Amino acid sequence: WTSAGGEWYTVSYRRRVKRYRGSSGEDEPRLPAVRRAGRHRIGKRGFVMKIKNIWGHFKTITIHKWLVMKNCFRIGLYRQGLLHDLSKYSWTEFSIGVRYYQGTRSPNAAEREEKGYSEAWLHHKGRNRHHFEYWMDVRPGHWEEGLLGVKMPLRYVMEMMMDRIAASKTYKGKDYTDASPWEYYSHAKKYMVIAPETAKLLEELLLMLKEHGEERTFAYMKALLKNGEKLIVSRNYIPALKEKLSR
Repeated sequence: WTSAGGEWYTVSYRRRVKRYRGSSGEDEPRLPAVRRAGRHRIGKRGFVMKIKNIWGHFKTITIHKWLVMKNCFRIGLYRQGLLHDLSKYSWTEFSIGVRYYQGTRSPNAAEREEKGYSEAWLHHKGRNRHHFEYWMDVRPGHWEEGLLGVKMPLRYVMEMMMDRIAASKTYKGKDYTDASPWEYYSHAKKYMVIAPETAKLLEELLLMLKEHGEERTFAYMKALLKNGEKLIVSRNYIPALKEKLSR
């Protein structure tokens, strides 16, 4: 870079900017299109990382969906098993999942740390009824109480249970145990806005899984679905069923 070369470059650059200003009629100069485009180029390393994130996130959500579907089929929830979490493949959720992908936890947590909220989660919970956050509303005439949990239909509580098991397996990997879903729930339950009836049933299922494993817990869940939601509130049926399953 010589003084002559520097002078030539400066003059050439000024002429380009001047011509650009003359054609656009704008008050302030802007860089030529060729230079602006260069700002958005992705290097080889960035491109490789983006491909890894796309594949990693796709694999994570697909494995999770497969685990939920398999377990839903075991208790007779075929339609919900097939349709579970399809919104994760939408552009709103998938693109954000790729951007914040880490592999060891939900991308929603990373997005929430950066923005203060998670756009992907807001999109997701409003379209998937197996999340207790979907079932929140205010009581007419009692707005001062704020948001309250609404009792979830039984079939969605069962899908939520399968969702929690699959999420724990996906992120904990070989460290997963039947106690993992209960441990995650127990750390977060004091912050949850959930209907008391729904929380009671969910805790019962999580503790049964922790103490007796999947086979007995899934048999219990299948029996509840088969015999109807009215049996959940029976004082004699649930202990009798537990005793029968423990034999």
